[in-house]
Amino acid sequence: MSDQPQQPNQLNIEISEEVSEGNYANLAIITHSHAEFVIDFVNVMPGTPKSKVKSRIILTPTHAKRFMKAMIENVKKFESVNGQIQDIETVEFPLNFGGPAAQA
Repeated sequence: MSDQPQQPNQLNIEISEEVSEGNYANLAIITHSHAEFVIDFVNVMPGTPKSKVKSRIILTPTHAKRFMKAMIENVKKFESVNGQIQDIETVEFPLNFGGPAAQA
């Protein structure tokens, strides 16, 4: 343990090795009720008829709005360094998922 006193407003956050590895997701499904927002992160793979939710985050409406603002700010910072992120205007489902597999 450190001999230095912890600052009054400092938050000590720990992350396990398993959680630090993260989960890849290429789809987020957002639903909400009057009391909470639910974000399901999914990894959808071509040629696979079924996908599983890899992670679910549940937020209060206040925290959902703070998260949205933080994402907007971070995307702006990213684009200022790396250039504009190309947006996909429309996504058509099922994106050939479950159809014939691509050939190389």
